[in-house]
Amino acid sequence: MRPKLRTRCCASLQVPAVDPVHFDPVIDETLTMIPGPTPVHPRILEALSQPTVSHVAPAFVEQFRSALRDFQALCKTRSGQPFIVAGAGTLAMEIALVNAVAPGERILVISHGYFGDRFGELAAAFGIQCDLLRAEWGHAVSPAEVTQRLDAGSYAAVTITHVDTSTGTAAPVEAYCDLLRGRKELVILDGVCATAGMDERFDEWGIDVLLTGPQKAIGAPPGVALCVFSERALERRRVRSTVPAYYADVLRWLPVMQDPGRYYSTPCVNEIVALAAALRMVHEEGLPARFARHAQIARAFRAGLEAAGLKLFTAPDCRADTLSVVMLPANVVDAGFRKEMAARGVVIAGGLGPIAGKAFRLGHMGNIGAGEVAAALTALEAALRASGIPVEKGVAVAAAAALLPEPYPV
Repeated sequence: MRPKLRTRCCASLQVPAVDPVHFDPVIDETLTMIPGPTPVHPRILEALSQPTVSHVAPAFVEQFRSALRDFQALCKTRSGQPFIVAGAGTLAMEIALVNAVAPGERILVISHGYFGDRFGELAAAFGIQCDLLRAEWGHAVSPAEVTQRLDAGSYAAVTITHVDTSTGTAAPVEAYCDLLRGRKELVILDGVCATAGMDERFDEWGIDVLLTGPQKAIGAPPGVALCVFSERALERRRVRSTVPAYYADVLRWLPVMQDPGRYYSTPCVNEIVALAAALRMVHEEGLPARFARHAQIARAFRAGLEAAGLKLFTAPDCRADTLSVVMLPANVVDAGFRKEMAARGVVIAGGLGPIAGKAFRLGHMGNIGAGEVAAALTALEAALRASGIPVEKGVAVAAAAALLPEPYPV
């Protein structure tokens, strides 16, 4: 009997690891290894599949409270106010911006790629002025550059993308926050591709708004926009009579977040129940263990990729633990290579912006374990050979396996 492609990653469940050197992935189900949505654990899918109930049913209200409480704990804040609203990460960005910054005010956007630049587009849509401080793709803006820009201008807020999904760049968030400590600028952190996979210390770092989504390192299905607001950020909203939003106005949502039995707009009941289950799994694993697992899997994947002769796009000093951006060999066609991967049951993402057609993006976050590492690298080896690149069978998988303990919690 062949091993299942999808394994279960949960600190409380110990299952013997698949022998990766001899792993033969099945192709009758798809392993989604893009940078989100990520594979969803059966336990979370079971929660999602529960009958839809009233949004004021006592059992659902308790699930909502649980999700709010556990999301707050994930962000490492005692005083920050969590918000869980039906939508997506882009809505979370919009909620952060329109409530914290007024039209006509100016923000500094520290951008490491496509999704950092999106803050500039959102600002323009709401009449907010924007200065973009861009890094070369695959590199990070230095704290010295941020200091120079802060000394030269005056801003209502500074936005930081913790991990830019287009470039795989992890920003030195703590260093930026140290520079901003004690200043009037609000700190808005986009954690969409980092939260639950990399440490984010809301209170300790002095973050004012943290926004994220559930479908990446949290490992839940997409469908909700997640934010935490500091008291300082909420006060910025309170002193304004209006904001250019209705659904995205946090003051309309605040009573519901403080008492989930109240009504403003119908919440996405099933997605919130699934999110609550995902967050329980996050805390059962434990944040230090979860962050260490993401770092370990990133190292293992990269060892496998390099053993197969591939080069990483992102500079070594700013690589995220949640995804890798990988350059394609010369003469390998992007669409053809991804088609070969998909034919072997593994879906990866193409490059964006200036590396479109030249690179692929491999997500390695959320509810994945050793089995997914083995499956993805086995498919990659075969896809490279099918694309005319000679790769010894098992070399990538063996290199990754050397960095994964056995048995691995899956």
